[in-house]
Amino acid sequence: METEGTLSPESLAEAREAFSAAGPTAKQVVREAAKAMEFDREEYTERVTGEVVERARNVVFADRLAVHVGSRAAFDAWVDDHPDYEVTELGSEDVDRVAWHAAPFAEAVVAATFQNEREAAVGTLRRQAFARLYRPRFEESDDVDAESDTSE
Repeated sequence: METEGTLSPESLAEAREAFSAAGPTAKQVVREAAKAMEFDREEYTERVTGEVVERARNVVFADRLAVHVGSRAAFDAWVDDHPDYEVTELGSEDVDRVAWHAAPFAEAVVAATFQNEREAAVGTLRRQAFARLYRPRFEESDDVDAESDTSE
């Protein structure tokens, strides 16, 4: 089994902190991309919205997620060792390799199976792990924060 990436938050607070820390990098990436496309100030203001930067932050965060890559047997053994985890598996059960990311705070793991296209599987897995394990919890915390701001 091999691991790609370094981010494996043990708690939701740790995940939120890493997500927040990805913001400045995302802004810089978007700024440099806009500069390379020769946006003038007006076009930059019009086209580089908060949503654009947010999507870049999602990618920067997801790209850091720790992904384990191994055989079907290695993944099955991992699942057996973590019986309380909810498993979401994408792809076919009839292939030899699996990439997976576990979120301990959610007691959940997302996996993507593959035969030959490791890089594609890891990319798909990161997007799916973010969408299924992190984004909903970040949005829930945003809703809670907004409610607490209005109740003061």
